Amino acid sequence: MNRRPALAIGAVLAAMVLVVLNTAMVTVALPTLATALQAAPASATWILTAHQAALLMALLPCAALGDSLGHRRVFTWGVWLFAGGSLLCVLAPSLAWLVAARVVQGFGAAAVMALGVALLRQVVAPRRLGAAIAWNALAVALSSAASPVIGAALLCVADWPWLFALHLPLAAGVLLAARALPTSAAGAQRPALTGILLNAGAFAALAGAAALVITAPPAAGLLLACGALQLWLLVRRERSRRAPLIPLDLLADRSLRLSLIASVLCFAGQTAGTIALPFLLQHNLGLGTWIAGLLLVPWPLSVAITAPLAGRLAERIATARLCGLGGACLALGLGLCSLPQAADPALRLVPLTLLCGFGFALFNVANNRNLFLAAPTQRSGAIGGLQGSARLLGQTAGGVLMALLFERCGVTCAPRIGLGVAALLVLLSALASLLQGGTSVDRSVA
Repeated sequence: MNRRPALAIGAVLAAMVLVVLNTAMVTVALPTLATALQAAPASATWILTAHQAALLMALLPCAALGDSLGHRRVFTWGVWLFAGGSLLCVLAPSLAWLVAARVVQGFGAAAVMALGVALLRQVVAPRRLGAAIAWNALAVALSSAASPVIGAALLCVADWPWLFALHLPLAAGVLLAARALPTSAAGAQRPALTGILLNAGAFAALAGAAALVITAPPAAGLLLACGALQLWLLVRRERSRRAPLIPLDLLADRSLRLSLIASVLCFAGQTAGTIALPFLLQHNLGLGTWIAGLLLVPWPLSVAITAPLAGRLAERIATARLCGLGGACLALGLGLCSLPQAADPALRLVPLTLLCGFGFALFNVANNRNLFLAAPTQRSGAIGGLQGSARLLGQTAGGVLMALLFERCGVTCAPRIGLGVAALLVLLSALASLLQGGTSVDRSVA
């Protein structure tokens, strides 16, 4: 056991906060970035899209490298790469430069996302894994709630490069604290370059298809087919390896497969809901941006408050039941938000968003705990890669769903329809969790 567990846990949580701050602050700053770099709004969205694509491309390779070279080593490399990408963002003279720098940031962030919980698992006792995952969820929720406010306040007093300069001292602190993280010997077989390239090509094609599905459906279809072909080649090539890039051996576990399916569905619904709600508040209920933003704060705050409770409950209640309860609460909250009322007071949404945050925290903590206990400790990186990929795939699907609804139904109808569909997706997630029928077995010593 690591002699400095508090500092080690702090390093992981601070790195997670760093990644979340980076994404959320850039999201709120997109209009400012488009104006400063003289770019069209549609072109400026590549600042976000490129980062998400890089995350998808690098999650599984970073996880495999962590299992083979050591989790701490690859995690630290990721923080260095993220810091370098942030410095490139500060110096960016053009949109193309900034997009390329965001790709570098995404590659570094992938190592943090893939290996963060794997490192926490080495620091805490197995019976405290649920609590550690809850701390992680708490850090993510609080930084998600604070990021838009921090980003907006910073833009009021400084130029946009300071959005990225802010990451540098925090990254330096993470690197200092990371010295307290436990070291692990080289383990699984190293991933082959061919597999890494096929993985990157498949997920890059998927991200490109998601970005073009509205504006250029034929090109999106072609990219999707190209990505599917590369994924098929990757699976065929990797299935004979002892530690494949896509951990097919771990996917043989039924409980783990159901947890991943449930995660994709839940994040798709959650993302669709968080995109639909601001439009519902502003376009349907006629609220200003500031008031609408305040009414959305209860969701992440509810996640932050519930996460520690969820961590304790996850150690006492069967995963299937806790995920089912959390998914049902989230689905109920989203479904009730989608229903029109005669007066339609905006304040009625506050208890519903609190219910959504409560349900999402219960589901997410229990589901993640089940994922990590479904594999031996030395394969924790692989599980982290799968868990991160499932989350990003779900978020991408939720975003594409809302884009299609806005295109087909218009801004007036799309938010309520989107919330209804989001509730259905989360309900399916809860049902998938209930099919597990119990908790996973802790194989940390297997």
